[in-house]
This record gives sequence, structure tokens and C-alpha cells, in this order.
Amino acid sequence: MKITFLGTGTSQGVPVIGCDCPVCTSIDFHDKRLRSSIHIQTDENKSIVVDSGPDFRQQMLVNRIKTLDAIVFTHEHRDHTSGLDDIRPFNYLQKKAIDVFANKRVVNQLKIDFAYAFSEKKYPGVPEINLQEIENKSFEVEKTQFLPIEVMHHKLPVFGYRIKDFTYITDCNYISDQEYSKIEGTKTLVINGLQHEPHISHFTFEQSLELIRKLKPERAYFTHISHKLGKHKSVEKTLPSWIRLAYDGLQIEV
Repeated sequence: MKITFLGTGTSQGVPVIGCDCPVCTSIDFHDKRLRSSIHIQTDENKSIVVDSGPDFRQQMLVNRIKTLDAIVFTHEHRDHTSGLDDIRPFNYLQKKAIDVFANKRVVNQLKIDFAYAFSEKKYPGVPEINLQEIENKSFEVEKTQFLPIEVMHHKLPVFGYRIKDFTYITDCNYISDQEYSKIEGTKTLVINGLQHEPHISHFTFEQSLELIRKLKPERAYFTHISHKLGKHKSVEKTLPSWIRLAYDGLQIEV
């Protein structure tokens, strides 16, 4: 599979509106971070996106993604869902509804946030969405198996996903032993690395680093990064070669 990091920033993105800190004023493109999302090009050459936040349209254009087979959601927070309306060009080009996978709670929230797309009498041109409700067990997206990993985002359960030997987790500050066992043996791990200071709903950078060293994947990447973490190049100098900060546009083969 080929993984493209569409966005690696936290809920406000980087730079943050009105902020003049060294990261937000940096001219290094590595320090420009849209809201967190990845694109997966599967072995079957299918196009799958995990989370469609407010930067979804820009991410599709910048990365020249011209087909979309499915969106898989981690949770219902708007920095992960609010770009869903912009699937409409894919509806038009592909002449079909887009499969959207989410658990029951997220499905219900999508029906509220995008009520116009699910009403009995639809306005012409609304996004065409084929909702697929999932549970905390393996499911298939275009012949690719996704294994949910339920982690805690403060008091909110959210899904990370393991696809073969690749694991993707954002918005996490606690993983139970049962869910941790699903990650063991993964070769490529992506996990949130928000900031150094304690946060109510995210691991600190150091806590995630400790988890990475415990799991010992072949390689690991941080995502969902805040401007408070520091400049990309400065932080990377403190890390071993097999642990990197992801950045917008980064592509990896897994």
C-alpha cells in the first residue's frame, strides 16, 4: 500500500490564526500542517481516505487525488469530519455514492451535521453518501481489512486502525491492554504527538515516544502535531532515525 499524509496538524492546524510563534512564522514547508488525515492507495489500487476534515478539498487538490472509493472515520470531531460535503465532485465524476464507514455514534452525528444529505427529499446536488456502520471488530473496505483499535480521547472512545502491518492512531491519551494487543507486531506505527506539555485528551510527545519504544515497530511517525511541539527540523534532530515526524505530503510504502 502507499500511504500519503494529507494533513499532520492538530485541530487548529499550523500556523494557528493570529499566532506569531517561531513555528507559525516558519518558512519551512514541514511546519505547515493541515488537519490530520491520510490517503491509502491499496494493493487493489483503491482510494481510501481516513478522516475528511475542514481541509479535505485542499488536500484532494494538492495531492491530485482524482478518485475516491471510501472514507473511514476515526471519530466525530469536526476537525476530522467537516469536509465530508466535498465528496460531491467524486460523486459526479464516478457517478456513484461514496461508502463512508463509521461506528454508530459517529454515524448518528454525521446525520445531524449533514442532515441535508440524508433527508427524504434531497436538494439537488447534495453529497451522495452510503453509510456503513461498523463495530469494534475487523471489517472490509474495497477488499482491504481494517481492524479498529478503540482508544480514549479523554472520555470519548475513538477508533485507530490497523491495516495489515500499518497502524494509524490519532487523538489518543489512553490505550487499554486489550486494544494494545491489537497493535503489537505492527511494522509501521503512526501516533499523535501533540506537544510536550500535559494535555487533557492527548498523549504528550514523550508519552507517545515511550509507547513507540515499547512496541518497537520497524518505523514510527508522529502526526496530529501542534505548533507547541517546536520546529520540525529541530524536533527530528532529537529522534533516532527510525522515528520521524510526519509532514503534509509525505508518502510511504507499507
